[in-house]
Amino acid sequence: MSKDFFEVVNERTSVRDYDSSVKLSKEEVTDLLETTIKSPSAWNLQQWHFMAFTSDEVKERLLPIAYNQKQVVEAGAVVAILGDLEAHKNIDDVYNPLVEAGYMKAEVKDILAGQIEGAYSNPVYARDAAFTNSSLAAMTLMLAAKAKGYDTCSMGGFNVQQFIEEFKVDDRYIPVMLISIGKAAKPAHNSARFPVERVTTWL
Repeated sequence: MSKDFFEVVNERTSVRDYDSSVKLSKEEVTDLLETTIKSPSAWNLQQWHFMAFTSDEVKERLLPIAYNQKQVVEAGAVVAILGDLEAHKNIDDVYNPLVEAGYMKAEVKDILAGQIEGAYSNPVYARDAAFTNSSLAAMTLMLAAKAKGYDTCSMGGFNVQQFIEEFKVDDRYIPVMLISIGKAAKPAHNSARFPVERVTTWL
Protein backbone atom coordinates (compact mmCIF):
# COMPACT_ATOMS: atom_id res chain seq x y z
CA MET A 1 0.00 0.00 0.00
CA SER A 2 1.49 3.33 -1.05
CA LYS A 3 2.13 6.01 1.56
CA ASP A 4 0.86 9.55 1.63
CA PHE A 5 3.46 12.04 0.38
CA PHE A 6 3.63 13.86 3.70
CA GLU A 7 4.16 10.58 5.55
CA VAL A 8 7.07 9.81 3.25
CA VAL A 9 8.69 13.21 3.81
CA ASN A 10 8.21 13.10 7.57
CA GLU A 11 9.40 9.51 7.95
CA ARG A 12 12.49 9.83 5.76
CA THR A 13 15.68 9.93 7.83
CA SER A 14 19.36 9.38 7.12
CA VAL A 15 19.95 5.73 8.01
CA ARG A 16 23.49 4.48 8.51
CA ASP A 17 22.82 1.02 9.96
CA TYR A 18 21.35 -1.47 7.50
CA ASP A 19 20.18 -5.06 7.56
CA SER A 20 22.87 -6.53 5.32
CA SER A 21 20.70 -9.56 4.52
CA VAL A 22 18.33 -7.36 2.51
CA LYS A 23 19.56 -6.94 -1.06
CA LEU A 24 18.10 -4.85 -3.86
CA SER A 25 17.91 -6.45 -7.29
CA LYS A 26 18.66 -4.71 -10.55
CA GLU A 27 14.91 -4.67 -11.21
CA GLU A 28 14.16 -2.99 -7.87
CA VAL A 29 16.81 -0.31 -8.41
CA THR A 30 15.57 0.21 -11.96
CA ASP A 31 12.06 0.74 -10.62
CA LEU A 32 13.33 3.46 -8.27
CA LEU A 33 15.32 5.11 -11.05
CA GLU A 34 12.27 5.10 -13.34
CA THR A 35 10.66 7.41 -10.79
CA THR A 36 13.87 9.37 -10.25
CA ILE A 37 14.16 10.40 -13.89
CA LYS A 38 10.81 12.19 -13.62
CA SER A 39 12.68 14.92 -11.69
CA PRO A 40 12.65 18.46 -13.09
CA SER A 41 15.74 19.88 -14.75
CA ALA A 42 16.83 23.11 -16.42
CA TRP A 43 15.67 23.12 -20.05
CA ASN A 44 14.72 19.47 -19.46
CA LEU A 45 18.31 18.54 -20.29
CA GLN A 46 18.29 15.91 -17.51
CA GLN A 47 21.76 16.66 -16.18
CA TRP A 48 22.20 13.37 -14.33
CA HIS A 49 23.69 9.95 -14.70
CA PHE A 50 23.55 7.07 -12.24
CA MET A 51 25.97 4.30 -11.31
CA ALA A 52 24.27 1.47 -9.41
CA PHE A 53 26.26 -0.74 -7.05
CA THR A 54 24.37 -3.90 -6.10
CA SER A 55 26.91 -6.72 -5.81
CA ASP A 56 28.97 -7.30 -2.67
CA GLU A 57 32.17 -7.30 -4.75
CA VAL A 58 31.63 -3.87 -6.27
CA LYS A 59 30.49 -2.37 -2.96
CA GLU A 60 33.72 -3.63 -1.36
CA ARG A 61 35.65 -1.74 -4.04
CA LEU A 62 33.64 1.37 -3.22
CA LEU A 63 34.11 1.08 0.55
CA PRO A 64 37.63 2.58 0.90
CA ILE A 65 36.78 5.31 -1.60
CA ALA A 66 33.86 6.24 0.68
CA TYR A 67 36.21 6.47 3.67
CA ASN A 68 35.04 3.08 4.98
CA GLN A 69 31.50 4.20 5.80
CA LYS A 70 29.98 0.84 6.63
CA GLN A 71 26.60 1.62 5.10
CA VAL A 72 28.27 1.24 1.71
CA VAL A 73 28.61 -2.52 2.18
CA GLU A 74 25.67 -3.09 4.54
CA ALA A 75 23.03 -1.38 2.38
CA GLY A 76 21.12 -3.36 -0.21
CA ALA A 77 22.42 -1.07 -2.95
CA VAL A 78 24.31 2.16 -3.43
CA VAL A 79 23.57 4.62 -6.23
CA ALA A 80 26.15 7.20 -7.23
CA ILE A 81 24.62 10.42 -8.50
CA LEU A 82 26.70 12.00 -11.28
CA GLY A 83 26.16 15.41 -12.82
CA ASP A 84 26.37 15.89 -16.58
CA LEU A 85 28.83 18.67 -17.47
CA GLU A 86 27.91 18.44 -21.16
CA ALA A 87 24.13 18.26 -20.98
CA HIS A 88 23.88 20.71 -23.89
CA LYS A 89 24.66 17.70 -26.08
CA ASN A 90 21.15 16.47 -25.23
CA ILE A 91 19.47 19.34 -27.13
CA ASP A 92 18.43 17.34 -30.21
CA ASP A 93 17.33 14.30 -28.20
CA VAL A 94 15.17 16.48 -25.95
CA TYR A 95 13.66 18.88 -28.50
CA ASN A 96 13.52 17.09 -31.85
CA PRO A 97 10.66 14.80 -30.74
CA LEU A 98 8.70 17.89 -29.64
CA VAL A 99 9.26 19.55 -33.01
CA GLU A 100 8.33 16.38 -34.90
CA ALA A 101 5.15 15.97 -32.82
CA GLY A 102 4.14 19.57 -33.52
CA TYR A 103 4.43 20.69 -29.90
CA MET A 104 7.25 23.11 -30.66
CA LYS A 105 8.21 25.13 -33.72
CA ALA A 106 11.66 24.55 -35.17
CA GLU A 107 12.44 28.26 -34.73
CA VAL A 108 11.67 28.03 -31.02
CA LYS A 109 13.96 25.04 -30.71
CA ASP A 110 16.72 27.02 -32.43
CA ILE A 111 16.27 29.92 -30.00
CA LEU A 112 16.45 27.57 -27.01
CA ALA A 113 19.46 25.81 -28.47
CA GLY A 114 21.26 29.12 -28.76
CA GLN A 115 20.48 29.98 -25.15
CA ILE A 116 21.66 26.58 -23.96
CA GLU A 117 24.88 26.62 -25.97
CA GLY A 118 25.60 30.11 -24.65
CA ALA A 119 25.08 29.01 -21.05
CA TYR A 120 27.22 25.89 -21.47
CA SER A 121 30.08 27.90 -22.94
CA ASN A 122 30.66 28.95 -19.32
CA PRO A 123 32.23 26.03 -17.39
CA VAL A 124 31.08 27.52 -14.08
CA TYR A 125 27.46 27.36 -15.25
CA ALA A 126 27.94 23.81 -16.54
CA ARG A 127 29.30 22.65 -13.18
CA ASP A 128 26.63 24.46 -11.18
CA ALA A 129 23.89 23.01 -13.38
CA ALA A 130 25.35 19.52 -13.04
CA PHE A 131 25.24 19.74 -9.25
CA THR A 132 21.89 21.51 -8.96
CA ASN A 133 19.90 19.32 -11.31
CA SER A 134 21.43 16.00 -10.31
CA SER A 135 20.69 16.91 -6.68
CA LEU A 136 17.02 17.29 -7.58
CA ALA A 137 17.16 13.73 -8.90
CA ALA A 138 18.90 12.56 -5.73
CA MET A 139 16.08 13.87 -3.55
CA THR A 140 13.49 12.21 -5.76
CA LEU A 141 15.37 8.91 -5.45
CA MET A 142 15.42 9.11 -1.65
CA LEU A 143 11.71 9.91 -1.45
CA ALA A 144 10.87 7.15 -3.95
CA ALA A 145 12.88 4.67 -1.89
CA LYS A 146 11.06 5.67 1.30
CA ALA A 147 7.70 5.34 -0.44
CA LYS A 148 8.71 1.78 -1.37
CA GLY A 149 9.62 0.98 2.23
CA TYR A 150 13.39 1.46 1.95
CA ASP A 151 15.70 3.73 3.92
CA THR A 152 18.49 5.89 2.52
CA CYS A 153 21.44 8.06 3.38
CA SER A 154 23.07 10.64 1.13
CA MET A 155 26.87 10.72 1.36
CA GLY A 156 29.07 13.55 0.19
CA GLY A 157 32.06 12.06 1.98
CA PHE A 158 34.04 10.14 -0.64
CA ASN A 159 37.19 10.62 -2.66
CA VAL A 160 35.95 11.96 -5.97
CA GLN A 161 39.20 11.46 -7.87
CA GLN A 162 39.59 7.88 -6.66
CA PHE A 163 35.98 7.19 -7.59
CA ILE A 164 36.58 8.51 -11.11
CA GLU A 165 39.70 6.40 -11.53
CA GLU A 166 38.37 3.17 -9.99
CA PHE A 167 35.11 3.15 -11.91
CA LYS A 168 36.39 4.79 -15.10
CA VAL A 169 33.99 7.72 -15.06
CA ASP A 170 33.86 9.61 -18.35
CA ASP A 171 35.09 13.23 -18.27
CA ARG A 172 31.57 14.29 -19.18
CA TYR A 173 30.35 13.45 -15.67
CA ILE A 174 31.21 14.64 -12.18
CA PRO A 175 30.39 12.53 -9.09
CA VAL A 176 28.07 14.49 -6.79
CA MET A 177 27.01 12.10 -4.02
CA LEU A 178 26.44 8.50 -3.05
CA ILE A 179 23.08 7.25 -1.79
CA SER A 180 22.80 4.05 0.23
CA ILE A 181 19.47 2.22 -0.04
CA GLY A 182 18.22 -0.64 2.11
CA LYS A 183 16.32 -1.69 5.21
CA ALA A 184 17.27 -0.05 8.49
CA ALA A 185 18.77 -2.38 11.09
CA LYS A 186 17.86 0.17 13.74
CA PRO A 187 16.09 3.54 13.66
CA ALA A 188 18.07 6.64 12.88
CA HIS A 189 18.49 9.06 15.74
CA ASN A 190 16.20 12.07 15.80
CA SER A 191 17.51 15.19 14.11
CA ALA A 192 15.94 18.57 14.65
CA ARG A 193 15.21 21.16 11.99
CA PHE A 194 15.36 24.92 12.36
CA PRO A 195 11.94 26.57 12.58
CA VAL A 196 10.52 28.03 9.40
CA GLU A 197 10.85 31.52 10.86
CA ARG A 198 14.63 31.12 11.05
CA VAL A 199 15.11 30.00 7.46
CA THR A 200 12.54 32.16 5.68
CA THR A 201 12.51 35.82 4.69
CA TRP A 202 9.02 37.09 3.91
CA LEU A 203 8.78 39.85 1.31
